[in-house]
Amino acid sequence: MRLAKDDFDDLRYAKTLLENPNLTARISNLLGTPIEKGFERLPPKLKGVVQKATEKSLEKALNFAIQTMNDRTRPAASDKTHKLLVFATGAGGGSFGLPALTIELPVTTTIMLRSIADIARSEGEQISLLETKIACLEVFALGGPSKSDDGTETGYFAVRAGLAHVISEATKYITEKGLAREGAPALVKLIATLASRFGIIVSEKVAAQAIPLIGAAGGALINTIFIDHFQNMARGHFIIRRLERLYDKDLIRQEYDNLDI
Repeated sequence: MRLAKDDFDDLRYAKTLLENPNLTARISNLLGTPIEKGFERLPPKLKGVVQKATEKSLEKALNFAIQTMNDRTRPAASDKTHKLLVFATGAGGGSFGLPALTIELPVTTTIMLRSIADIARSEGEQISLLETKIACLEVFALGGPSKSDDGTETGYFAVRAGLAHVISEATKYITEKGLAREGAPALVKLIATLASRFGIIVSEKVAAQAIPLIGAAGGALINTIFIDHFQNMARGHFIIRRLERLYDKDLIRQEYDNLDI
């Protein structure tokens, strides 16, 4: 079985998005300064602050996704609308710096999740399904290699394979017991696994905002790049899932691996 030309072109586009995220380069080009300069200015407690903010954000996103995202609740069907919203939250974060992270990041993450769900719906997903809601959260783990990665788990399908077991456990738990016990091991493991990758991207964002003279305007622009990154990851991810519904999954994986981009 072969892919139709339009589907093959979509697969190529998806791989271009998923395997070339380049967030660090885009932010550095915007600022005209390497992000490493921002890391040099961050306090030693950064790691703990980012970890806490990231996990809190994902916990809120999980709760939001399960309880409120459905096929009847439709966010504005526009990437630009969501970018304008995080532009505003980024302005606040840029004004108040690192202390604002624990307030700004959960709001930004929730807005991004709505945008991700919007993209998922446009690729034929049913947002009311638990599987789709978890797939939306899965996007936060894409395009941001974990520090524990050994180089073999940085590609799109490798990341999905690495997440498969923890997602399966969390999905089973939520199906049987819901979110009544957020501290359940299956949910804690899911949040920790997603946070280990999402936190790397958050650290880059925070480092960029730590560069002198960034301020509100710079924070807003960085947030716009931040959401654009995850919109790209979402588009690629849900194109792949759409093609997997049309064709054999192994065929999609094989064609993806064979593509030269």
